[in-house]
Amino acid sequence: MKILNIGSLNIDYTYSVEHFVRAGETLAARTREEHCGGKGLNQSIALARAGAKVYHAGCIGAEGTALVKELRDSGADTSLILRRDIATGHAVIQVDPTGQNCILIFGGANREISNEDIDNCLSAFSAGDILLLQNETSGVAYAIEQAARKGMYVALNPSPISEELLKSSALKHVHWFILNEIEGYELSGEREPERICTVMREKYPGSTIVLTLGGDGCMLLDDSGFYRHGAYSVSVVDTTGAGDTFAGYFLGCTAAGMPVEETLAYASMAAAIAVGRPGAAASIPLAAEVRRALAGVND
Repeated sequence: MKILNIGSLNIDYTYSVEHFVRAGETLAARTREEHCGGKGLNQSIALARAGAKVYHAGCIGAEGTALVKELRDSGADTSLILRRDIATGHAVIQVDPTGQNCILIFGGANREISNEDIDNCLSAFSAGDILLLQNETSGVAYAIEQAARKGMYVALNPSPISEELLKSSALKHVHWFILNEIEGYELSGEREPERICTVMREKYPGSTIVLTLGGDGCMLLDDSGFYRHGAYSVSVVDTTGAGDTFAGYFLGCTAAGMPVEETLAYASMAAAIAVGRPGAAASIPLAAEVRRALAGVND
């Protein structure tokens, strides 16, 4: 089983601020840092560090070379990444003293992935392989449909949520929805976690709903029922990339055949470690770190 991630590649410009900028306000940042990021890149790195074989496909501009190196150094296959004569995608991230963030993204080269590019990527994959997608690139609905035709399993992190995605009939082909409460509300119209999962299953029969709940842990609903896992206590430094870390570890452990309870424990611990570190990709732990941390909790 191979995992293909057609995902975003961003340069993250991270600013430490006293509070998030308000309308009409000019605010001086305390620090500025530049990191490799993008939900796609983060999730591929999490998959690779979880021990999965992941192939990353996407587009960068001339200044995106460091993003490819970061993926390659983490163990992801980068042979499907394309270069375009356009700016690499980027994100402007504010991080407040509590570690919470707000993020503005510019798609850039991420929005230049064509249907032909998607067909070329999918040609090397077959029934039983996994396609992972987020909503930071172009062609998401097309990729879902084409992967379903090949008999691939589709995992979708529907972030950032958009009207186009909400209305897409392609969502009926998604096997795993990995989402937070905001995305869950937009897709289900419900705010209570159990209701989000239940309504999502009613709308998309046969899918697995994986709902992250921040400090309240996570919840999963599949054919066998509900599973829940609490959040591990940690001093929060920066929440950027925590959801991506969870998503990558969840999918990597699932692909490796781990039981649901163990998978949720690994994904939750990986995310907890990530929020205790600055940055996105740089904060994602190795599988050995996650195992040691879980062993310490269970001792």
